[in-house]
Amino acid sequence: MPHHTADLCDAFPDQVRVLAPLFTHFGGRREFAGPVETILAYEDNSRVREAVSEPGQGRVLVIDGGASVRRSMVGGDLGKLAARNGWAGILVHGAVRDVHELEATPLGVLALGLIPRKTEKRGLGTRGISVSFAGVTFAPGNWLYADRDGVVVSAGELRT
Repeated sequence: MPHHTADLCDAFPDQVRVLAPLFTHFGGRREFAGPVETILAYEDNSRVREAVSEPGQGRVLVIDGGASVRRSMVGGDLGKLAARNGWAGILVHGAVRDVHELEATPLGVLALGLIPRKTEKRGLGTRGISVSFAGVTFAPGNWLYADRDGVVVSAGELRT
C-alpha cells in the first residue's frame, strides 16, 4: 500500500472522507488500496460472485449489504476467487464467514462481523451505483485506502 490512512488524513484533510470505525479485518492483508467497484445487495451475494469472477485489476469491492449480519456476503471460496483474479480487497457493510480461510488469503477483507450462514442466491443486487454507509458515500472509481488505523475514501488516487 502506498500510504497509511493517518498520513493521508494529515496530507489531504479536505480530500479524504473517513469511515466510522465499524469494521474488523478478516483477510490476510491488513493494508490495501485501490479504485472502488460497488454492489448494493441485501442477503444475496449473486452479484458479489459475478464481480470477483472478473479481473479485479487492483480494485476494491465495496458491498453495501444493508448492515445485515444475518447472512454472509463473502466466504472463503469468494475470497480465494477474488485474490486469484487480482482484487486488492473487499469492504462489506454486512457479515462474512470462513474466517480461517479468509485470514489465509492474500486479500484485504473488512466487515461488520461474522456469521456462518450463507446467503440465498436469487440473482438480486445492483452493481456500479453510489452507495452510502459508515458516514461516507462511495462511487465507482473513488479510491479506498485501508489499514489498521481505519478506512478513508477519496475522489481519486492520492499521491504524496
